[in-house]
Amino acid sequence: MTGHDGRIAELLDEMTVAEKADLITGDGIWTTRAVERLSIPAMTVTDGPNGARGGGLMGTGTPTACIPAGSVLGATWDPDLLEELGALLGDESAVKGANVLLAPTINLHRNPLGGRNFECYSEDPVLTGVLAAGFIRGVQSRNVAVTAKHFVANDSEFERNTIDSQVDERTLREVYMLPFEYAVKEGGAWGIMSSYNRVNGIFASEHDWLLGTVLRDQWGFDGFVVSDWFAVRSTGPSIAAGLSLEMPGRGQWYGPKRIMEALDSGACDENDLDRIVVDMLTVLDRTGAFDGVGGGDEGQLDRVEDRALIRRAAAEGTVLIKNDGFLPLDTSSLSSLAVIGPNAQAAKIMGGGSAAVRPYRNISPLAALTDRFNIEVRHAHGCNIDRSTPPVGAPFISPLETEFFKGFDQSDAATASKAYETADFKFFGSPADGIDGGEYSFTATTSLTVDFTGPYELTLVQNGRTKVFIDGTVVIDATEGDFGRGDDFFGLGSGEITGVIDLTAGRSAEMEIHYSSEGGVMILGCKVGLRSLGKRDLISEAEIVAASADAAVVVVGTNDDWETEGRDRDSFALPGQQEELIRRVCAANPNTVVVVNVGGPHDMGWMDAPRAVLNIGFAGQELGDALVDVLVGDVDPGGRMPTTIPARYEHSPAYLNYPGENSVVRYGEGLYVGYRWFDARHIDPVVPFGHGLSYATFAWDNARVSGSGSTAFSDPVVIEVDVTNTSGRAGSDVVQLYVEPPPSLLHRPVRELKGFAKIRLDAGETGTVRIELNERSFAYFDPGDQFYDSIPDTSPVPRERGERHSEPGWYVTPGSYGLVVARSSVDHVAELPYLLNGNEFRIDP
Repeated sequence: MTGHDGRIAELLDEMTVAEKADLITGDGIWTTRAVERLSIPAMTVTDGPNGARGGGLMGTGTPTACIPAGSVLGATWDPDLLEELGALLGDESAVKGANVLLAPTINLHRNPLGGRNFECYSEDPVLTGVLAAGFIRGVQSRNVAVTAKHFVANDSEFERNTIDSQVDERTLREVYMLPFEYAVKEGGAWGIMSSYNRVNGIFASEHDWLLGTVLRDQWGFDGFVVSDWFAVRSTGPSIAAGLSLEMPGRGQWYGPKRIMEALDSGACDENDLDRIVVDMLTVLDRTGAFDGVGGGDEGQLDRVEDRALIRRAAAEGTVLIKNDGFLPLDTSSLSSLAVIGPNAQAAKIMGGGSAAVRPYRNISPLAALTDRFNIEVRHAHGCNIDRSTPPVGAPFISPLETEFFKGFDQSDAATASKAYETADFKFFGSPADGIDGGEYSFTATTSLTVDFTGPYELTLVQNGRTKVFIDGTVVIDATEGDFGRGDDFFGLGSGEITGVIDLTAGRSAEMEIHYSSEGGVMILGCKVGLRSLGKRDLISEAEIVAASADAAVVVVGTNDDWETEGRDRDSFALPGQQEELIRRVCAANPNTVVVVNVGGPHDMGWMDAPRAVLNIGFAGQELGDALVDVLVGDVDPGGRMPTTIPARYEHSPAYLNYPGENSVVRYGEGLYVGYRWFDARHIDPVVPFGHGLSYATFAWDNARVSGSGSTAFSDPVVIEVDVTNTSGRAGSDVVQLYVEPPPSLLHRPVRELKGFAKIRLDAGETGTVRIELNERSFAYFDPGDQFYDSIPDTSPVPRERGERHSEPGWYVTPGSYGLVVARSSVDHVAELPYLLNGNEFRIDP
């Protein structure tokens, strides 16, 4: 036994049942309980997948690095880059005082409308798993634990707290659990987060087969399992299944009283309890908590090298979908540029919900293009896309100077002060040092300046009580009355409350927001928005601006109100009149590039109109500068699509089974998620999985495979391809390897991604890509027919006793496999035959 294991064993022996119960029960929103008698410290956790937020909620915490969202990371196809980004977030977690980063999100893009698609990497489990493993290694290299989430089949937001995801075992094994298997086996994850939903009738947080049989017994996971927040539904069954930690505190189902009752009733035993106590002691040990790591004041890094890394990652995840030679822009031939679109002046760098952070920087495409080009840059908004009124922010207001007070009356001096970039205040617990999380108030003051004279509607959504003043006059008083319920604040906020004011373009007005948490519950705060009531033909304005310029950049997309935790999207189409905007601007100026600033797949039926299309996604805090880098050709757009974009929403694999009904969602498409469905059904997507162009050109030659004809996998199967950059500039390419199986006992997809490699080459340079496959690359999972032999054959006509497996497991079928070397799921460069001799054999599950 090692010294660390010995310390854990000694502590376990000394702990009382009550102390064990304390250890596995959260204390606060982001902290666990300490066992002071034995000097066992508390542990601090932080969201999330694209930034370590600290103690704030949904973008209101301490400023931090905001890396690209998961769907952009998926588009990089670069696990080494994700390892670098993981290390950065490990550093940010540490400086925020956190021992655990609640990331990565590795559910799959099952349906285009999934509300959290932006958080997830891809539709493909292998791409997701390989990238996740790299990210995890990076985070944990800083002695910060991860919690790969959400385990499992939590692939939409519809009724997410209760929905029963009904998925057959084969589909679970081959598709939805596979990224988590990579996280455990290749990434060495120290933590897993269970999901809210039920899986085949059992809540994931108490699912013994998932958390015990598969995760621990078969995969060898030796970390801790934390519940999603408020997801625990039982005491004894959760402990027996192996749920190590209930969050947040102070415990609804765990805690000494509940656990003693569960032990006394036999719902679990002390061995079950000890097992998860060891999980918690282990993560405390691994993250240095026993040595004083974690907790304390939150700090900031904002290092120059981190900005450069995030900027590089944004470009590496930018997909050049279409280009007729228009890009990169020849700036020497331009004297004017039109920058148009609802996301041009305020790009969206992240989605909504628990992944949202308060970024160090957010430079819009308009600002970045204006700063970089020594030409006339003309702007038009184009159209509105707001689902609800967005919080007012730059460039219309200055930072909101905010003073926090203990209690509601503000008679004493302010206890703390902060500055906020937008009028969006959401707090889950204490909003500032020295302020109790239940009873407080604040006053926020800013200068408001609009660019269009006329009437405006001021809007308010609150969880608490709020007054809003303009130049000392009350415009909204929402301190009394019932204002209904809306979608914001995770469904806890009021409906939208409004007031009308007249504002003059260029004239500054003082805005004050007076807020009290009185009457609010759980997620407290307010959101103040502003929208013009004046009549403007925004698309016609955009046409005029576009026609007067040498070229146009149109930035379309969504925002964190459309793509967010807590609800799925309403529509496959881009919101508002964006398709009409694209077509009319392209007609006014044929030299137009469209930049797509979305988190998940959207309709791209307009793609025939522009000369070039870039998908930049929610690319993090350096989005603006990274976009200009790509537009002018300073860097190559390195992305490849991580998800198939269908020509119609109805072509989506899960269309007939989505989002669910009667508290059940059936994964009726089975294995055929993403490109597997399109291949099997011979449906042409508008953008194939894996597609992406480069400014450079590449020739692939001499594709070859080792070991054909072998009967075993003592050595990896190695595929190599020589790649030559045939252009005059540096660039990157992605070699994708798909495996086509021979006829097998069970049906199998036409082909599946089993390996990939990204290569960067200078002009004229040649390099060799090497991809390794193992026995699992050729296997399929058969849950086995365990009932066939037990069914009596009473029919007068003898039944055919077809071949089948009675034992579940991974099986490898002999025969001729096709190893497809490809640029995308539909662009195949070479097919290498691989002959596997011998008999079918089984790999233990």
